[in-house]
Amino acid sequence: MTIAIQVLDGGQTASLEEQLRAVFIEAFAEPPYGDGPPDVGRAFRRFRSQVRRHGFRAAVAFDAETVVGMAYGYPLAANTGWWDALTEPAPEELRREDGRRTFGLFELAVRPAWRRRGVATELHRALVDGLDNRRVMLNSRPEATAAQAAYRAWGYRRLGAAVPWEGAAEHDVMLLDLG
Repeated sequence: MTIAIQVLDGGQTASLEEQLRAVFIEAFAEPPYGDGPPDVGRAFRRFRSQVRRHGFRAAVAFDAETVVGMAYGYPLAANTGWWDALTEPAPEELRREDGRRTFGLFELAVRPAWRRRGVATELHRALVDGLDNRRVMLNSRPEATAAQAAYRAWGYRRLGAAVPWEGAAEHDVMLLDLG
């Protein structure tokens, strides 16, 4: 098995929407997520907006022609509402954004048949290598134990909990300092 990772911009990533949708469906159908068609629809309505954001960046894993994993995000805007979703208010110094300080990692997913082979680690490394941002922030379901273990191994620390959108389950908000 030879996996190739490509770092892509928004337009390049948008052209892979159907393949990325297939990854999302497989990766998030299982527990603890249990995402179904309405969740997939919401995620890809957001995706179409996200790929147009300034600084959007993706890392996509290919096994030959098949997309087997993805990671993507963009820098948080100065007026981001991400910090407002925390269940306990964060200090102003932590939540202050300027459009460059924090890269928001919005999705990281690997198809089940390609897991436990280092694909997620390589996707994450490719995505964050060379970022001009000082830190990376993500939300993760606390019961997603494999994802949580990976994030901690990569250097993330938990800042608190958030409900990122109405009707969402509680997520851990995690931060990685890039130095």
